[in-house]
Amino acid sequence: MAGGLGTRMKSGTPKHLHPLLGRRMVDWVLASAEPLGAEPVVVVCSPQTEDAMRASLDGGVTLAVQAEARGTGDAVASARGALATFEGDVLVLSGDTPMLRAELLEDLVATHRREGAAATILAIEPDGPRPYGRIVRNDDGSVSGIVEELDATQEQRAIRELNSSIYVFRARDLWSAVERLDPQNAQGELYLTDTIGHLVRDGLRVAVHRAPDPTDAEGVNTRVELAATARVLRDRINEAHMLAGVAIVDPESTWIDPAVTLEPDAVVHPFTVLRGSTHVGAGAEVGPHAVVVDADVGERALVGPFCYVRPGTKLAAGAKAGTFVEIKNSQIGEGTKVPHLSYIGDAEIGAGTNVGAGTITANFPHQPGRAKGRTRIGRNVRIGIHDSLMAPVEIGDNAWIAAGSVITDDVPPDSLAGFPPRQQTKEGYLRGDDD
Repeated sequence: MAGGLGTRMKSGTPKHLHPLLGRRMVDWVLASAEPLGAEPVVVVCSPQTEDAMRASLDGGVTLAVQAEARGTGDAVASARGALATFEGDVLVLSGDTPMLRAELLEDLVATHRREGAAATILAIEPDGPRPYGRIVRNDDGSVSGIVEELDATQEQRAIRELNSSIYVFRARDLWSAVERLDPQNAQGELYLTDTIGHLVRDGLRVAVHRAPDPTDAEGVNTRVELAATARVLRDRINEAHMLAGVAIVDPESTWIDPAVTLEPDAVVHPFTVLRGSTHVGAGAEVGPHAVVVDADVGERALVGPFCYVRPGTKLAAGAKAGTFVEIKNSQIGEGTKVPHLSYIGDAEIGAGTNVGAGTITANFPHQPGRAKGRTRIGRNVRIGIHDSLMAPVEIGDNAWIAAGSVITDDVPPDSLAGFPPRQQTKEGYLRGDDD
């Protein structure tokens, strides 16, 4: 269920689409259910979020639009068309519970089937108060229903067993109960929670599975809760990497997206952000104060401090992107060093090259309508300080570039080029050829 707009977020972005470590909130929920192999998967959204959802959801997900926000019961009813021929168990998840774990959902489904229940509620018992529905039980301990907080008596509000709004239903029993919902409550909505009372009155069994860690099933309704949830997810990701052999020097200042891969013996220094599909090889060191997005950092490579590695970048084994360096959409060869104060974009640099401080590749098109050019630098090139390489340009193997130069023309291998104010090229100079 991802139909609510989340007005308490005070945002123009619908609640379920807010980002959390590289995923939207709803994507975290879908990821938690993926290992269960559920099929079909239906996401209920609002008309306001339909386009954004449809543009980004995987092909295996069906979208159901809740035309009018009439409560959680109506949200589930909106999915009925997509599940018309389905006869198994329906797992109902809230799109604002990104801390869910697959293991918890597997245990919930197992309890439901072991108990032979028409419905099973995932319950939580947090330490402090929460504005959640209370699970009401009979004297014999069986479930009699769920009452929402706004409709609860003082005595019912003292109940600590809370409804997480996550359930498993037998499909036929779910639709039978949904058909009988009415809006006679404090919010004038169709509550999915009321289906539990209907099933109990039908003489059907309702089971409860309690989450060992209540945090796993807690929802996000405000930006304060969003930030707290991000910290929990960050800690889980960092812990998994450390247990797998990655050294994270200061986990509390390190933010790693879930799709990032790190090999054992990689080192991540404080205040580092690794985003997207970034890969960090064994023995590489990243940070401190580095941001790496959708890039490949090879074995024993060094990134930082104070470095920005942008999408499409590949640092080969032993390469270096140093202090105050930005690299975008470039391949940096094995052992090549870009030590400090440089911008390298849309470039290919061979192995063993050294790029002096203050060097930039100027690849923005100089004429309207032209595509960006690429800079190609060979192996074992020595580029002096404060050089500008005007793409498209190619510098051959073993060439040297004098400090303070603007390179506008290709430089053949083994040549010396530069010498402001206009480029001069001494071909074969480094082989000892005559001018």
